[in-house]
Amino acid sequence: MQRLAIVALVALFSASFANGAEEGIHLFILSGQSNMERLNAALSFTPVVTKEFGKDNVMVVKDAEIGQPIRRWYKDWKPVHGDEPKATGDLYDRLMAKVNAAIQGKTVRTVTFVWMQGERDAREKHGEVYAASLRGLIDQLGRDLGRKDINFVLGRLSDFDLENKQYPHWMMVRQAQVKVAEADPHGAWVNMDDLNDGIKPNDLHCSAEGYKALGLRFAEKAIELIKKTPNKP
Repeated sequence: MQRLAIVALVALFSASFANGAEEGIHLFILSGQSNMERLNAALSFTPVVTKEFGKDNVMVVKDAEIGQPIRRWYKDWKPVHGDEPKATGDLYDRLMAKVNAAIQGKTVRTVTFVWMQGERDAREKHGEVYAASLRGLIDQLGRDLGRKDINFVLGRLSDFDLENKQYPHWMMVRQAQVKVAEADPHGAWVNMDDLNDGIKPNDLHCSAEGYKALGLRFAEKAIELIKKTPNKP
């Protein structure tokens, strides 16, 4: 009888520990430039992650700005030569103000960063430093949130300028995004080549249906990462 009581007590503590480990929200941080700004997360991203994890277990924070380079998020950004232009990090600070307000008083179980940006850097010929800048931005976010397990999903630049005619470093940035994502077990990337506006073939931006598909792809990859990678704050 005493042995049964001990077994039951151990089972109770084990269950409590397991439940405690499962507590907290899944935080999704969405940012970038125009293709992220135009994506309606409430239409195609949030419903998918909410269905998977439950409404009370999900927090989605989005802040994006059209036509901006990564140096407005990554504070240690440096060009290949010289020290101009300067990094500001102002859009990162704006994003984090929203994030910190949203998670105040909450336990965060996982963090997933969804990033759709790079067009401006490709146009300004900063592709050579894009991989390091992107990796630096992810690490910056991890430090500020006190986590080593940041998941991230990147939108790879579309097929808009595969020959680098209008944006000289288009392919360089595109390849950097894949490189960074595939080098990290917490990383993933999504394809955008089929999401362009049908009115203008190979447009820089997605069609209305394309943005819906992009939000869905981001959500599916985010869920996949959360399920396959351990959480080690």
